[in-house]
This record gives sequence, structure tokens and C-alpha cells, in this order.
Amino acid sequence: MITNAETAAKVAEFLLQIKAVKLQPSNPFTWASGWNSPIYCDNRKTLSHPRIRTFIRQKFVEAINARFPKPDVIAGVATGAIAQGVLVAEEMGLPFIYVRPEPKKHGLGNMIEGEYKSGQSVVVIEDLISTGGSSLKAVEALRDAGCEVKGMAAIFTYGFADAEANFRQANVPLVTLSDYSALIRQAMNENLIAESELETLEAWRKNPSTWGK
Repeated sequence: MITNAETAAKVAEFLLQIKAVKLQPSNPFTWASGWNSPIYCDNRKTLSHPRIRTFIRQKFVEAINARFPKPDVIAGVATGAIAQGVLVAEEMGLPFIYVRPEPKKHGLGNMIEGEYKSGQSVVVIEDLISTGGSSLKAVEALRDAGCEVKGMAAIFTYGFADAEANFRQANVPLVTLSDYSALIRQAMNENLIAESELETLEAWRKNPSTWGK
């Protein structure tokens, strides 16, 4: 679920403003997964804009205090959410750790980097939710290490039905600052997309793996 409509709209406005999100229904992108997509999202761009970076950090903190109060540790999902997680941990005065997509192939072979203890409560920070696979893999690693995962907070979600089902099945509460619906509304308000393109954009979200093939 999103934090609130006002925050969702403002984050969507910022993402469009700095072109962290690009919409091209008539000239789709190809994701690393091989999916065709009318949207491409790179939330790392928010880190280059101090005002936007600060806004996102504060809204993360507000969301955590409201939904997952008093965690012991903040964890970021590598690599996109490491910096976001550090900003949140610094603001909250909490320790920070991050979770690799797989164990390190040399040295200690860590999948979780940083100092933590079994039994500590953790809130996981993510920059973007698509299917939720990599995000939930990080949660699994933290749980296997004995941590109590209170929930996850992300900047943006595409709102795929599969992702929502995956989070429910894994029993991981998810809160996001903005989502696909808020983004499309904002893009319409700014005349960045035509009304005739809405059907295409909605069809993609319903069946992203087969869209355009």
C-alpha cells in the first residue's frame, strides 16, 4: 500500500521531473528479464537531487515510524537501495546493513554486510518493486540469519498482482511512497501521455511478461 495519496503524487511528480521514470508506450523498453515495457524506472537518479533525496528520506522515516515503529536496524537491498537505506538509518540514528543478491564469492562469503545480531528487528528499504523476487530474497536471507523483518518500505511499485501475492505469501508487509497508478495520473495531469495511451499502459501492467509479444 502507498503511504498516502499526497505523498504518492509528489513522489511521482519528482520522478517524472528528473526523468527517473520514462514512459514510452509507442517505443517500448526491453528489461533485463526480456520483458517489453512502456516504462523504465531508475530511482538512483533521485540521489543526485538534494531536495528530492531529502523528501524521499523524510517520507521513508515517516512511513517506518507509522507502520514499523522502533526497528533495531535498517537494511538496504543491494545495490539500488544501499544509499537510500543509509540516508534513512542516519536520519533515524540506527545501524545500517545491506543484503547482497547472493553470497560474496570470496573472503567471508557474506550475503549480509554489516553488524547485526540474531533476534534484532529490521526494516528493509528497497528502491523499486517489480515482481518482488529480489526483494523477498533479501528478506529470506535476513530471516535465515535470525532477524525479525518488520516490513519493507520502497520508493515505487509497479503494482503487479504477482508481486502483491508474493509479498502476502511471504508474510512481508509492504509500504511504498508511490505506485504505478499515481504515476500515470501525474503523467496525465502534466500532459506527458495521451488519454489514448492509457489502455496500453494498463494492459501492460495486467500481463507484463507477455505484453508486446
